[in-house]
Formats: sequence, structure tokens, C-alpha cells
Amino acid sequence: MRQPLRKAREGLIYGVLLGCALVSVVTMLGIITVLVSESVPFFREVSVWSYLTGTRWSALLEPRTFGVLPLLAGTVQVACGALALAVPVGLGAAIYLSEYASPRLRTLTKPILEILAGVPTVVYGYFALTFITPDILQRIFPAAEVFNAASAAIVVGIMIVPTIASLCDDALRAVPRSLREGAYALAANRLEVTARVVLPGAFSGVVAAVLLALARALGETMAVTLAAGMTPKLTLNPLTSVQTLTSYIVQVSLGDTPHGTIEYQSIFAVALTLFLITLTINVIAQRMIRRFREEYD
Repeated sequence: MRQPLRKAREGLIYGVLLGCALVSVVTMLGIITVLVSESVPFFREVSVWSYLTGTRWSALLEPRTFGVLPLLAGTVQVACGALALAVPVGLGAAIYLSEYASPRLRTLTKPILEILAGVPTVVYGYFALTFITPDILQRIFPAAEVFNAASAAIVVGIMIVPTIASLCDDALRAVPRSLREGAYALAANRLEVTARVVLPGAFSGVVAAVLLALARALGETMAVTLAAGMTPKLTLNPLTSVQTLTSYIVQVSLGDTPHGTIEYQSIFAVALTLFLITLTINVIAQRMIRRFREEYD
């Protein structure tokens, strides 16, 4: 009796785990189906070439033009600016917590750092509007506009610091202690052990942390909308207002755009573009991780 009951329990657990795995796959397939099916009518009226190479985006005002480059430029500008701030700070914090901090200090510091991840994004947006832009950026750069890409990049960078720090810390601590001890036995100091042993050993985890943070930066909506504004502009000047892919989706979806119009369908075209960007980044990162593991092994 015990053997059949045990097999039944194992079969039930297997079925539950398989169902959990299939939920994510089915959800992803459903998202792709909706994005593609809603984007096809849009691309019947707007050519893919003009969509990808156009330098002007005016989906709601006449004359309507659908060149996605201004939205892409704003998204990349904010995301790259956020990573430029968050990666050094987050990785530095992770290295300190993993290799230098005492156990007591680590116990106190890491939860405080992770609290930043629980702050609502709209709070970060208003923080950029009421403090970063007027009290920092406009004092240093008087020409900075009220809504600008720099303040959006700063607040998004602050938002993703806990993600990078926490995940990198876990990756660094997962490196076997024997590798550290072997390096110390060869007369390496702590900095050399960290740079030449621990970081290479945790490279895949560090890349995964940066990718997760990049995905959040690319998909951030409220903080970017409030801080960067909603002006689709193809510019490299971080002190002017820009619009990202996500903020455009919010702008149109909260308006009075009728269902089935080209303006409505443009939401899904923009969402499909963001999805493909994220997918490409993940594929490239997986190849980098695989190649590094082959070289490191």
C-alpha cells in the first residue's frame, strides 16, 4: 500500500511542477500571439522600413508619422544612463558586502539596501521632479528642462541598484571558498583575489544581475513618464525632455483612443518592439555567458 501511495504522491508533485512550468510558457505564447496579431494591421498601413527608420513620431496629432527612432533613442538614453550609475554602485556594494564587510555589518546593511526596491516607482518620479531636477541638475546645468532624460536615468539607476547589489552579492558568495583560499595560499592579497578569482567565477551571475536590472530599466514606466516627460524627440542631449517606449504606451492607453484605430494598434507595435529588444539582449547575454564559461573552464 505504501509503494502505490508514494508513486501517486510523486506523480501529483510532478504534475504540479509541470503545470507551473507550462504556465510561464503558455503565458509567453499568449503575449506573443496578442502582440503579433494586433501589430499586423498596423504594419499593413505603416511600412516596417519607415517605422524603423523614421525620425519623427506623432501618432496622436496630424500629420501622423510613425518613426520609432525618437522613442528608441529616449528608451536607450534612460536605460544606459541608469546602468552607468547602477552597475558601479551596485557591484561595488556587492563586493564590499561579500568580501570586506563583517557579518554583523552585512546583516544590518543588506536589508536596508533592499528596502529601496520596495519604494513605489511613482515616488521616484516625483522625487526626480521635486528634488533631482530643481535642486541638482538645474543648479549645475541651468539649461536643463523640467522634464529631462538625465533625472529619469538617475532615479531609474537608484531603483535598480538593489537588484544588482543583491543578485551580485549572492553570485559572489556562491564562488567556492576553496578558490579564495588557494589564491591566498599563492600570496594574493584581498583585492587580487576579488578581481582575479571571485569576479571571474561569478561572471555569469553578475551578467544575469545586470540583465535583470536592464530589463527593469527598459520596462520602467511611471518614474520615467514623470521625470522624462512625453516629448518624442531624437536627441542625445540628456537635459531635454524625451519619451520612451513604455511612456508612449501609457499615454495612449490612458487616453480616449478608439479601439481598432491605427493609434490604438501602434501601442502593440511599440510593445512588440520592446519585446524584441529584450529578447535580443537575453540571447546575446546567454551566448556571452556560454563563451566565458568555455574559456574559464
